[in-house]
Amino acid sequence: MNNRAMKKNALFLLMIVIAVVHILPFYLLLTTSFKPESDTSSKWLWPHALYFGNFTNAWKHAHLGTAIVNNVIITGIAVTLVVFLGCLASYPLARFKTRLNKFMYTVFVATMIVPPLTILVPLYKFVAGMGGMNTYWAIILLHVTFNLPMAIFLFTGFISTIPKELDEAAMIDGTSRIGLFFRIIMPLLKPITATVIILTGVTIWNDYQFSLFFLQSSDSQTITVALSSFFSQYVNNIGWVAAGSFMGALPIIALYLFLQKYFISGLSSGAVKG
Repeated sequence: MNNRAMKKNALFLLMIVIAVVHILPFYLLLTTSFKPESDTSSKWLWPHALYFGNFTNAWKHAHLGTAIVNNVIITGIAVTLVVFLGCLASYPLARFKTRLNKFMYTVFVATMIVPPLTILVPLYKFVAGMGGMNTYWAIILLHVTFNLPMAIFLFTGFISTIPKELDEAAMIDGTSRIGLFFRIIMPLLKPITATVIILTGVTIWNDYQFSLFFLQSSDSQTITVALSSFFSQYVNNIGWVAAGSFMGALPIIALYLFLQKYFISGLSSGAVKG
């Protein structure tokens, strides 16, 4: 066997290992979801009979219906704003390489490394002072603020790969700068837009730290906060948590499956230039 074939087999084996590592947690989630509390068999064994009581109990006691609606509203609006504002801000940063634009781009990239937890206390005081506790608008603005830099980074890199000759040809034909962006540039941003939607959507959908602090009422809680009520000093309903987590993950999995064909190309192209 030559070196090329050995490298190919080693890469294939590595891919299998990575796939198994990612599939195992999901398998354990399913086995735990479908097992009753009385089932003390190994967590690695598939249950002999499927038990759906964990799903009904999780839906009822965690008010998952309300929590999922809250997740959809918050994630949908926040992701829409991130995509819209991100692509609008990225176009001048990618096309006009002025000192100010380079400085602003550096600032946006630098803010990506700031952990939100480091400024959580002043954020809490600020939101509480503005009356934003347990409101959609406050949590949406927070998510937009912390996810917008990554969107600008990806959009700017992707737009930089689009030839400027397209802009020049459109301008010669009399198209305005606004019309140029929406008629020519925007249709070309489908791959990177899908990437931004998936990355920001998963982050916002699974958010716990902001939701825990700013959405404390039962009517405004998201899925992660609602499921955390099953853990306490005296209660540990792991089956309910597993079932609720499975139901909560289904919408975001469906979103990824719908946009997956654009995801890889958009992610790789968006990081080429900047």
